[in-house]
Amino acid sequence: MAGKKQFDVDIALDAAMLQFWRAGYADTSLDDLSRTTGLNRSSIYSSFGDKDSLFLRCLDRYAARYGNRYDQALSRAAEEPLQAVRAFFEVTLQRIADPDVPDGCLIAQTAMAAPVLGPTVAARAREALGFQHARLRTALTAAQLAEGDADDFAVHLTAVNQSLAVMSRSSASQKQLRTVIDISMAALSHAVHARS
Repeated sequence: MAGKKQFDVDIALDAAMLQFWRAGYADTSLDDLSRTTGLNRSSIYSSFGDKDSLFLRCLDRYAARYGNRYDQALSRAAEEPLQAVRAFFEVTLQRIADPDVPDGCLIAQTAMAAPVLGPTVAARAREALGFQHARLRTALTAAQLAEGDADDFAVHLTAVNQSLAVMSRSSASQKQLRTVIDISMAALSHAVHARS
């Protein structure tokens, strides 16, 4: 049928997302995107717009995919705050251990590259990090931590989560990553038990 797309948009977006995740925004060319998606340049432009537009769709796709998993992990924070935060970190560790995806975190590497990115892309990366902070703050507030403590721990745990992604790109072991998490969990446990 004339004019009908002859490819699966979700498959193409996943392929583009993995390319951006593997190489980063700046080091991904349109030729790379064409090769990984199987689409020619004109199909990329007509279906997704320019490179920035495609990247933003990939970043949103990544944030939604893992954001849903984080939300599920934190859903019982009011009843079991420590287990919920531990489950939150398990989402990250499972992603890091997944052999089908690149090391690290697309949001973290985008945020680190923000000084050389366009303002729209950099703002979207900051927004994605803000969502992670907000979901942790909401969970910790539901766990009845004092408001200041909930915000402070949300900032800290967001930073720890992003550092796990950065460490994984430099071949840190699962044991090292779990040690970082354990130290943060010990501090959180102290704060949670202090409010009781």
